[in-house]
Amino acid sequence: MFLRAYVNWRSKRAENSRVCIRMVGHNVEVPFRESFGDRMSIVEMPLSEPPLCISCCPVKGDLLVGCTNKLVLFSLTYQAINEEFSILDFERSLIIHIDNITPVEISFCVGYVAVMSDLEVLILKLESDSKNEERVNHQPYKTSNPVKQTNEGFNNETSQIETDDFVICQKPMELLGEKSKQSGVSVTLESTGLADDKLKYFHIQHLLYRRFTPDISFYVSSDDIRLHSLQLLPIYQTGSLTSDGKNSPQEKELLSLFCFFSLPYVGYLYMVVKSVELISVYQYPEKSQQAVLTPLFLHVITRNNLQCFTVRCSAAVAREEDPYMDTTLKACPPVSMDVCALRIQLFIGLNAICHFKNHVVLLTKADPEAIPDRRESPRRFLSRKDTSVKIKPPAAEAGWSLYIVNTISPVQLYKEMVDYSNTYKTVKTQSCIHLLSEAHLLVRAALLDTSHLEPGEKAELLEAFKESCGHLGDCYSRLDTQHSHLALPYYKMSGLSLAEVLTRVDGAAECEPQKYERGLIFCINHSLYENLDEELSEELAAKVVQMFHIAEPKQLPHILCSPAMKNVNPLTALSCLRKLDACGLFSVLVTLMKAALALKMGDVDMYGSEMKSHSQMKLVCGFIMEPRLLIQQRKGQIVPTELAVQLKETQRGLLVAAVLGLQKNNKIGVEEADSFFKVLCGKDEDTIPQLLVDFWEAQLVACLPDTVLQELCCKLISQYIWRVSKRQLPDTIPLRTSEDLINACSHYGLIYPWVHVLMSSDSLANKSYTEDLSKLQSLICGPSFDVASIIPFLEPLSEDTVAGLSVHILCRTRLKEYEQCIDTLMERCPEAVIPYANHELKEENRTLWWKKLLPELCQRIKCGGEKYKFYLSSLKETLSVVAVDLEFRDFLNVLPEDGTAAFFLPYLLYCSQKKSLT
Repeated sequence: MFLRAYVNWRSKRAENSRVCIRMVGHNVEVPFRESFGDRMSIVEMPLSEPPLCISCCPVKGDLLVGCTNKLVLFSLTYQAINEEFSILDFERSLIIHIDNITPVEISFCVGYVAVMSDLEVLILKLESDSKNEERVNHQPYKTSNPVKQTNEGFNNETSQIETDDFVICQKPMELLGEKSKQSGVSVTLESTGLADDKLKYFHIQHLLYRRFTPDISFYVSSDDIRLHSLQLLPIYQTGSLTSDGKNSPQEKELLSLFCFFSLPYVGYLYMVVKSVELISVYQYPEKSQQAVLTPLFLHVITRNNLQCFTVRCSAAVAREEDPYMDTTLKACPPVSMDVCALRIQLFIGLNAICHFKNHVVLLTKADPEAIPDRRESPRRFLSRKDTSVKIKPPAAEAGWSLYIVNTISPVQLYKEMVDYSNTYKTVKTQSCIHLLSEAHLLVRAALLDTSHLEPGEKAELLEAFKESCGHLGDCYSRLDTQHSHLALPYYKMSGLSLAEVLTRVDGAAECEPQKYERGLIFCINHSLYENLDEELSEELAAKVVQMFHIAEPKQLPHILCSPAMKNVNPLTALSCLRKLDACGLFSVLVTLMKAALALKMGDVDMYGSEMKSHSQMKLVCGFIMEPRLLIQQRKGQIVPTELAVQLKETQRGLLVAAVLGLQKNNKIGVEEADSFFKVLCGKDEDTIPQLLVDFWEAQLVACLPDTVLQELCCKLISQYIWRVSKRQLPDTIPLRTSEDLINACSHYGLIYPWVHVLMSSDSLANKSYTEDLSKLQSLICGPSFDVASIIPFLEPLSEDTVAGLSVHILCRTRLKEYEQCIDTLMERCPEAVIPYANHELKEENRTLWWKKLLPELCQRIKCGGEKYKFYLSSLKETLSVVAVDLEFRDFLNVLPEDGTAAFFLPYLLYCSQKKSLT
């Protein structure tokens, strides 16, 4: 017994050319290889049992052959003849032994196996698992079967008591996932591959088992209770179209897999990838004979009719790929939506059907007497012992016909469905949504595989897809249902602008001008909240104001802040705002909106009156409720509003407090706030306006939790240093002085006393200059700042000036470089040495008084000079401190050997007498 596969038949050059017959797995001899390019081959695959059914994987080309108690898998392989040509071959790689079910039909696709008997369907998945390789290699692998013994006992008992007077039927059953192991069907794997490294499948995953029970309340023929048309349908994407219109060679990407099988009057469609789920049940108006499933349609034949039904494969794939479907960005009709029959076409004597691309192939027999005789007892059919049906071969009979029918193109059928939906234009009904959803899914399914399409056809499909989204958006915007919010994602997917949506809605609502459903309001509201680059005309803006005044009056202030409403008439907007019943914080928002409209009209008095009607704290709350009163974005750029410009001129404190409130409530980011102040003040990216410095200082005072403290301190210090080094005055008067910041913010510390002594040696004429310097010194003296991070910023600040010297010494002091600071002060400002020592040389640094300061002063006094008087005064202060801290002998040891005794005698006497004094 052999199974024959005919390969390379397209390369056959002539009718009388030779045919090569070869056994599966045998290598082709060298002399015959060159002639294979123009020769058809027949590959024979030996079988130990007669085949009952066969299936070819539509993706990989592997063959699965069904026998009485087993399935044999032949894997497709390629033998390279030369660089340009290779031949096809098969290898018997796996045997799947199945007990308790006899396959009538099988289907195989990329490792998924579906087996169907008269009343049972079993779906398995062959999986690879490297961990189990040693255990399974060339050995049978049996699935766990906890109810096998029970079923065997039941079958034995059945065979004993089943007679002509009894029919034993098992109850119907549906088991999904791991539970399908309890079906009683035993599955065993036996690998037959020649090489270990070619072993592809190691174990089995059970996905579905379903058993049907016939209706025995009345006698029926065997065809009325027999399953048929088992099919696994892969849904995948193929290569995309290139610029020259050709298909790019790209591996098929499997998106999902579906399994279909049917009873004579009911069909079932399951999704079996990731999760096993029944997605559709098809009720036929008459008894079916065969069915074939495609990504677009389900074709069913009865005795005299060809029926076509819609499918939900594209909807299931879309939701499987994107679990966040039906959000504000994307939408898709539900998988649970009822299927419907598209058309029924008359054919006499239909017997078989198959499908290829956009062709349906039909086999008919006009003579009713040629119908196979199946007059068997239904009781015999119901018994599991009867597994075959004898049918006379029709080879010598007349009346057989073969039809090839082209299916209607998706775009044409889509247009017909849309035209039919126009009958519901003036009637609000769910039927319109159902019909347009079917049209949408049809186009969506056609777009899954565009490899066989020309560029023009693909563009036509894409246009139809966008158009269908627009139609669905229209429906959901006019119907008051729980899914009204889907109008927004469908309109977005359609590519329609907000103005086009408003025009469509306006034209459709002429009969009810005062009625606006929540789907439409939600769509427009959400669209206006986004940073749209389009601007509505004055007429459309007035229409939007009127709509929200009627349907959602509390959203009116928010709507008017949208950049798309720039062209709205201020008088129209004010008229609607004055009619609102405003209270609480909402009244603050209405007040701010009125003030903004007053500025737009140039009415400064009205603006001032509105802004004075609430306290600054409440106004800040109003800005937090609606940030777009201050900040808007157009084409990705930050644009300050007219109200923000006015606040910059008149109420800078309120503006800084408002932006700070926005940042504190996560309504604006740090970089966005910085950019806002730069754009508002008309400064470029490298120039820092004083208003931005005021904002940074306000951030430190507010102690925002999300603010990176060191980064903010570096921003302020770098700006203070730049102004001090360039002697640059701020462009506006600062909101806070250094004293205000020290009193209000813990990050600004008290300036050290010796700094004031150092600064008193230089007179600065500009007070603003001293303010920036005082803030810089105070921030360095504060507890929160990492001094090491400021060192790179100190380069432009020269030590030649007293201001620069004070900052450098402050930083070195914070870094504990005390000796270097003492040397610098000795040289530049000796009068500040003792104040510096009193403040800094404490505790563990106390020894520097006699180890560093005392010797250094003595040495400088010996040298004399202009600063002799300062050195001498400092020496006396130093000796007083050292005499108190050291014992007499230690004090005597630190004194210079060549000093004048009379000078040091008072200090020696004090040191020797301090014990008696205490």
